[in-house]
Parts: sequence; structure tokens; C-alpha cells
Amino acid sequence: MAQDTFPALPGIYRVLFLYLEPISTIAPVVMVWLSPGASWFHHQLIPSALPAPTASLEPRTLMAVWQLTNCYFLLGLLSSLAFRAIRDALPNNAVAQERILGASFLALGIADLTHIFATFFGLPADLQYTPSTWNSMTHGNITVVIALFIFRLAWYLGIGRTRYYFGVHPSKGLKMK
Repeated sequence: MAQDTFPALPGIYRVLFLYLEPISTIAPVVMVWLSPGASWFHHQLIPSALPAPTASLEPRTLMAVWQLTNCYFLLGLLSSLAFRAIRDALPNNAVAQERILGASFLALGIADLTHIFATFFGLPADLQYTPSTWNSMTHGNITVVIALFIFRLAWYLGIGRTRYYFGVHPSKGLKMK
């Protein structure tokens, strides 16, 4: 059996943060740039029974949608490429891996919370507390991001993984796997 070169990101955390999260953040970019397009994406931000408009967006709105999706693209690229770089540049250095992942997860966790609050408080009041009326975009921006935040928190707490830096008592020394 081959030795794991990325011990700081084991099991479900690896699947979630190295594969699923990057796919989920890059997918909206493809949808805006290729199909169904920026007008559809803009319309989906707030759940509505109305059909998506077929007309082009006003230039400022179109620019804002493109910039928003570029932020999604950036998040997907960072988690995908940066986490792979950590694994490849620091194989078997669990302490360094965990310190860098921890800094990344802290930044991403703060962004998770601000994204959740911005989305929730941006919803009309009649939609805020009725998740059954939310569309997939709203669930992606609230429900899925809450789940990602919980997994980042669980990673910090050492749930389902060995700790190498965070939560390791200094007098016991750091494990250098």
C-alpha cells in the first residue's frame, strides 16, 4: 500500500475540498460563460416563479455577474490548484500541510459566513425563512455553504482525522509524519 502524501487532508475532507468544492465553484462559471448564460444566472439569484428573461442584461449588471462568477472561478482554482500544490510540494510534511490548509480554511470559513449572511439578508423577507421556496441557486449559496463551513470547522476540531499542528499541545511536540 502506498504511503499517503497528504495526511493533513484525509478521507472525506480530501474528496470534498480537493474535488467537489472546486467543481461546485467552477460550474457556475461555465453556466454563465457558455449556457444558459448570464441572464439566467442573474434571474436565479432570487427565487422567482417568473420565467428567466431572454433579453440581455444591462451592461453594468452583466459586468457584475461576470465579476461574481470570476470570484467563484478564483475560489475553485485556489482550492483545486493551491491544495494540490501543498500536497505536491510538502509530501509527508503533515505539520506544514496542516498549517497552510488551516490558514486557507480560516479565510474560506470567514468568506463562507459573509457569503451566507449576504445571500440570506439579500433575499426578500418572505423568502428568508421558507427554504422550501428556494431554488437550487439559493440552496447552493446558503445550504451548501453552511455544509462546507461545518466541514471546515470539523477539520479544525480534528473530527475524523489526525491533528498535526492545530490542537496539538506544545509540550507533546508536533507529530512530524
